[in-house]
Amino acid sequence: MISVERVMVVRRPLAEVVAYLEVFAHTVEWDPGTVRCVRIDEGPVRPGARWRNTSRFRGRTTELQYELVVHETARLVFVGENKTVTALDDLRFAEEGAATRLTYRASLTFKGLARWVAPFLRGEFEQLADKVVARLPAAAEAWRP
Repeated sequence: MISVERVMVVRRPLAEVVAYLEVFAHTVEWDPGTVRCVRIDEGPVRPGARWRNTSRFRGRTTELQYELVVHETARLVFVGENKTVTALDDLRFAEEGAATRLTYRASLTFKGLARWVAPFLRGEFEQLADKVVARLPAAAEAWRP
C-alpha cells in the first residue's frame, strides 16, 4: 500500500470547502492525474453517490469507480476501485479563522501482480500529492456555488 498525506489551507469557510469537495467530479480541477470524472448516479450527494473517474498515470489511462462512503461535517471519504487497485481519499477539515485547514490523505492498495510494483511508485505518488497541494486550494477558492 502507498499512502500520502498533505495539509493545506483553503481561504474559504469550512462548509463551502466541503460543498466543493463532496462533488468528486471537481477532481478534474485539482487532481493532476484526473482527466475525466462524471457522476454515474443521481440525487443528492450523500454516502453511496458514485462517480466514474478516468486518470492518467505514467502514460497509461485507467478508470476507477468511486463511491462516497463517509459524508460528515468535517470529513469526506471516497473509495475508488477497479481490478488492479483500491484507492481511498480521506479528506478532513478544520476551521482556521475564516479559512479551512484541509488534511488530504490518499492511499492506494494494489491487487494481484500490481502489488509488486507499489514500492517503486511511491516517489511518483509523492510528487502527485505535491501537485494537489499546488492546485486544490486555488480551485476551491475560485469555485462559485
